[in-house]
Amino acid sequence: MKDLRVKILTIFIFSMAMGLLESAVVIYLREIYYPHGFRFPMVTISGKIALTELLRELATMIMLLTIAILSGKTIAQKLAWFIFSFAVWDIFYYVFLKILIGWPESLWTWDILFLIPTVWVGHVFEPVLLSLIMVLFSFIILIFSEKNLKTKIIFREWAAIILGSVFIIISFTMDYSKFYFEKYKISDLFISDKFDVIRNYLNTFIPRQLEVEWFGLGLSLILIGIVEFYIRNRKILKKNFEN
Repeated sequence: MKDLRVKILTIFIFSMAMGLLESAVVIYLREIYYPHGFRFPMVTISGKIALTELLRELATMIMLLTIAILSGKTIAQKLAWFIFSFAVWDIFYYVFLKILIGWPESLWTWDILFLIPTVWVGHVFEPVLLSLIMVLFSFIILIFSEKNLKTKIIFREWAAIILGSVFIIISFTMDYSKFYFEKYKISDLFISDKFDVIRNYLNTFIPRQLEVEWFGLGLSLILIGIVEFYIRNRKILKKNFEN
């Protein structure tokens, strides 16, 4: 258990430092593109910087996956370390932004959450809530794994968690997607003459509402998967203890 605490503290510090690095990059970008403070609609970002930002987000995911692969012995442990580091990184990203530039104004402030494969938007409250749930789930997995190396996530738990995650992604991307499809079709993306027109149109996007039903359904499924995992492994642990 002592080794586990040391590993948790080490990865916590690493992920917190990543959060600071992430917030620093965002502050630089806002100084360039939003000198009077970030707000919607989004401004047009030059091609090289836009590509660099996409690659940076991809690199961040690779770094977090690398930590998970190196730290965990089983698939469940690797998942635990990934979601733990991801959650700490995400929470402290907002913490450092608040400390350094006083943003977000509140937990209900709209933010751009992700750019792959399309723009994700949501209130700051939603990713923070999800991150706290990820920390809780990671601790549950790691504690059970410490007591039973064979701890694993079974199919129905994976199904609930993955399906719930898909629904939450839909909730974050649907408003932006609806905005696009109000005027254009998917095929329009492949017409070179329309590219600049579509980009200029999308740059007028202002978040209107979060798809609460999709978010609530996704969150419920994730919690069901976590609770099922906890109850099942608690029974296994109790049975092993009695034997």
